[in-house]
Amino acid sequence: MVFADPLAIDLAGFDGVIVSPGVPLNRHPIVQHAGGVPIIGDIELFAQARTDLPPHKVVGITGTNGKSTTTALIHHILTQSGIPARMGGNIGLPILAQDPLPAGGVYVLELSSYQIDLTTSLDCDVAVLLNITPDHLDRYAGFEAYAASKARLFAMQSGGHAAIIGTGDAPSAAIADTLPHATRITVPDDAPAFGPALAGPHNAQNALTAIAVCEALGLDADTIRAGLKSYRALPHRMAHVADVNGVAYVDDSKATNPDSTAPALNAFGRIHWIVGGLAKSDDLDACRPGFGNVVRAYTIGTAAERFAVLLAPDMSVEIAGTLDAAVRSAAEQAQPGDTVLLSPACASFDQYSDFEARGRAFAAAVEALR
Repeated sequence: MVFADPLAIDLAGFDGVIVSPGVPLNRHPIVQHAGGVPIIGDIELFAQARTDLPPHKVVGITGTNGKSTTTALIHHILTQSGIPARMGGNIGLPILAQDPLPAGGVYVLELSSYQIDLTTSLDCDVAVLLNITPDHLDRYAGFEAYAASKARLFAMQSGGHAAIIGTGDAPSAAIADTLPHATRITVPDDAPAFGPALAGPHNAQNALTAIAVCEALGLDADTIRAGLKSYRALPHRMAHVADVNGVAYVDDSKATNPDSTAPALNAFGRIHWIVGGLAKSDDLDACRPGFGNVVRAYTIGTAAERFAVLLAPDMSVEIAGTLDAAVRSAAEQAQPGDTVLLSPACASFDQYSDFEARGRAFAAAVEALR
């Protein structure tokens, strides 16, 4: 194996340049240097390898929020029903790092817009769009370009393949309008409860979407219902960490933008909210409907002072600075029955390597209270 700097060699004649989804195509010099050589990612490699795999199906799930839960839920229902399945893409192990499925298997892929940008031939048997809200705008010319990236998942599909779209936001509904065959997912006011691991209206959408996907794959209602019942929440997504002195501690570290935090603020009663980190936006307006549930906010990270100013007119606020300090202060002030909620509405990279590390630090701080 030979390692070389791709920017230092002539790429003419190469079949492709494979990059990580984290490489910003809008400003990285590899784009210009590659000339006409395709720039692709691991999902495109998987797409090109499909003809050599045993007969199978692919489910692709994208959206700004809810991708991981919906992907894990679909995978869980399939495996519980006895259907061979692999889960990959933007969750768990890369799909190319996993063993191929036997005939009849289903690959369930969580797909970020970055990964969609790096594939040209992923033809999903079932393509899913959950929602579109502003995110990652540093990578795109604007919100419309970000939404167009999500829409490409459907443009790559063959005729007759299933499209399932959540229409709770205008951009997603507009994409559904271009696809007359699409199944539209709306959450009614009287949506049924799907269990403690799927609490809240956002999880009702995730569950209804998973049901529609599994129906498209041919599963019967009883099998789907059993899978929903046995599902357990993903780590760092509204996951109950512990009860200490009658106070519940909930890890929602995966909520890295305000739209992702909003559901958590509506899922609990008296909340001590730990919020902050590396902000992706200048406001917390998407969270406002849940402000009435917050007893006190504890701001952390580089956004601590800015968020304290934003929140002060609506609630009691403390600039805690660090996660450890926020947990200790919340523990001192919370009463039995309250919830201490880590739902940062921010990326983690100012203080942690990723949201998982932030969630683990929260769990460690809670454990130290014991």
